[in-house]
Amino acid sequence: MTTITEAKIALGTWSWGIGGFAGGDAIFGNQLDTKDLQEVFEVAVSNGLNLFDTAYAYANGESERILGELINAYGRDQIVISDKFTPGMQNDSAENPVVDMLAGSLKRLGTDFIDIYWIHNSADVERWTSLMVEAVKTGKIGRIGVSNHSLEQVKRVQEILAPHGIKVSAVQNHFSLLYRRSIEDGLLDYCKENGIQFFSYMVLEQGALSGKYNEANPLPENSNRGKTYNPLFPALKALLASLQEIAEKYAATPAQIATAWAIGRGTTPILGVTKVEQVRDATQAAQITLTPEEVSQLEELAIASGVDTRGGWEGQA
Repeated sequence: MTTITEAKIALGTWSWGIGGFAGGDAIFGNQLDTKDLQEVFEVAVSNGLNLFDTAYAYANGESERILGELINAYGRDQIVISDKFTPGMQNDSAENPVVDMLAGSLKRLGTDFIDIYWIHNSADVERWTSLMVEAVKTGKIGRIGVSNHSLEQVKRVQEILAPHGIKVSAVQNHFSLLYRRSIEDGLLDYCKENGIQFFSYMVLEQGALSGKYNEANPLPENSNRGKTYNPLFPALKALLASLQEIAEKYAATPAQIATAWAIGRGTTPILGVTKVEQVRDATQAAQITLTPEEVSQLEELAIASGVDTRGGWEGQA
C-alpha cells in the first residue's frame, strides 16, 4: 500500500457531487455521482494514488458521501482520507462544532477514522484550533492540518496545540508557479524544518498552466476562470512556451511539468480528478523529476511575468 508519506500526489474531490454554494455543479458545471466516478477511483487506486482530499464544504457533504461509497469496495487501510472542518459552515448550537462536523463527515464517509483533518481556513485561529484538541483525543483523526494559513498563523496554531502534546503535521495552501507566497514568506522552509507535509492546491491555476489555453486559445470567456486568467495570458507567453519546451523533452504535457515543479519543490500537489485520463496524467507527472536548472528557469520566467494569482479567499497577512 502507498502510505501518505510516499504518495507524491493527492487526488481532489471538490468537483464531485451536487449541491450547496461550493458543489461540483455550482463551481465546475459538473453533475457527478458515485457511478460516474467508479472507474476513476479504481484506476487511481490501482496506480497507487490512494490519497483523496475532500471536505464537507464540497457540495454540503455530497463529495464525502460519494468518496465513502467508492471506498466501501476496498479495505479501509487501502485508502488515505483527507477531510476538513470549514469555519463558517459549523453548527454553533453544538457543544463542540468541530466534533459535530467531524461526526457528520465520518458518517457520510462510512468510516470511524480520518487520516488528516484540516481547519479549512484561518477565519478564527484562536477558537477553532483549541476545539481540534478534543477531536484528536477521541482517536477519530490521525493528523491535524491547517489550510489557507500564513506562516505566523501556523506558528500560532502550534503554540495553542503544544500544551496538549499535539503538533500540526500538514499545511495545505494555494501554491503554483504563479503564486509562490509560501516560498517567499518562509512557510515552505518552516514546514520542511518541522517535518510538516505541505500540500499544494491550484498548481495548474484552474487550467491556465495546463498548456491547453493561451492568448490565442483562451478559457471560456463567460466563466469565472476565463475572467480571471484570460487577461493574464499575454504576460504568460514566455512561461507557457518554456513549459511546452520542457514537456517535449520528457514526452509529457505542460500540466505534468507544472505538477512536477510543485513536487520538486517538496510539496504534495492536490489534483482534481473527474476522468480516467486525468488520473493517468497524474501518475505520469509523479514520475517526472525536473533538473534544478529547469526549476530555476520556470521560476525566473514566472517572476518575470509579474503575475500574482492570490485569491480573495486566502486571507493571509
